[in-house]
Amino acid sequence: MRNVYFDHSATTPVHPKVAEEMCRYLGENSGNPSSFHSPGRIARKTVETAREKVAAILGARPDEIVFTAGGTESVNMAVMGAARARRKKGNHIITSAVEHQASLYTCEALEKEGFTLTVLPVDRYGLVSADQVREAITGQTVLINIIHAQNEVGTIEPVEEIGALAREKGIPFHTDACHSVGRLPVDVNKLGVDLMSFAAHKFNGPLGAGGLYIRKGTRWERLMYGGSQENRRRVGTENVPAILGMGLALELAVADMEKSAAYFTVLRDRLVNGVLSTIPNCILTGHPSIRLPNLASFCFEFVEGESILLSLDGRKIAVSSGSACTSRLLEPSHVLLAMGVPVDVAQSSIRVSLGLGNTEEDVDYFLAELPPIIERLRAMSPLFGCEDEECSEGEDCFACTAKR
Repeated sequence: MRNVYFDHSATTPVHPKVAEEMCRYLGENSGNPSSFHSPGRIARKTVETAREKVAAILGARPDEIVFTAGGTESVNMAVMGAARARRKKGNHIITSAVEHQASLYTCEALEKEGFTLTVLPVDRYGLVSADQVREAITGQTVLINIIHAQNEVGTIEPVEEIGALAREKGIPFHTDACHSVGRLPVDVNKLGVDLMSFAAHKFNGPLGAGGLYIRKGTRWERLMYGGSQENRRRVGTENVPAILGMGLALELAVADMEKSAAYFTVLRDRLVNGVLSTIPNCILTGHPSIRLPNLASFCFEFVEGESILLSLDGRKIAVSSGSACTSRLLEPSHVLLAMGVPVDVAQSSIRVSLGLGNTEEDVDYFLAELPPIIERLRAMSPLFGCEDEECSEGEDCFACTAKR
């Protein structure tokens, strides 16, 4: 029996070179980067070298990069910091219905502080348009917050178009790029963003390390108080080995990005075609082509996603039933519901995400094991095989489309 890890969107294994470099640092250095003695200066040099490396890759200036403990912290800092800094100019925030919970819950928290929120709907592929954003802008809009690559279904949003609009209107724009940095070419100037969040463990770096890009001149209010670390924008002693690891991991990911993307696209398409051709009443969610190269998300009618996940786990195949941050919740995905997927179908979703070390043999093993699992689970379902008439929505109905 193979061991197959298909949950790289939840977290990726640390690249061997990154682990080696982090261990080397831990074995040789122990200084606090805020200290003035020799060990402290070594630590400070390590942090600043990583900052320069990350900034160069993202098209930013080193002083525009703030190191954090991960993507969720970065998103909270970006959204709250930018909105609060401009509350004298307005109180309106624009976001989308398919944001990660870190964004949506932060926006909802700001509503309790008196901000108003426009949550833009998406089409059946999870896409929001720049025209929707334009129509939502008011004289009170102080922040636009749209994810770059959707973490559950992989759809890539038109961030560059929205960024151009935000610049035209003079409105700060934040994008959650946790699932695109290290997987897609990302340049903050080309995207036109003023703030951008990312996380090391999404591109084979360590857990507990993230970053926030804040364009120079962007008004932003800090959330934490204490020392002078990160130019007082994110206080607290820096996690030096993790920051070192993040810089190296991003460097390795970008150096191999074009080759990796092409390879993962071939594996992903092999997997998608295999699933859709062998399992009836199955839906691929997200945009069919404007999507991350390594991610595929499916819904299987008449079966619960958790049951599929556990059955696959019994065959040593690791996938997820959606975002890792909500995988232990019983509610259907808010992303799938926003895309028009019926509640019962949304509860049957699984996410397959490829990464370092995955092979064609892994995909073929998955394709051999999944169909009998679905067949067995459907045999136990009282809903499978019902003869309900098709609804009037036709091509706009996920369930009806899957039956054809």
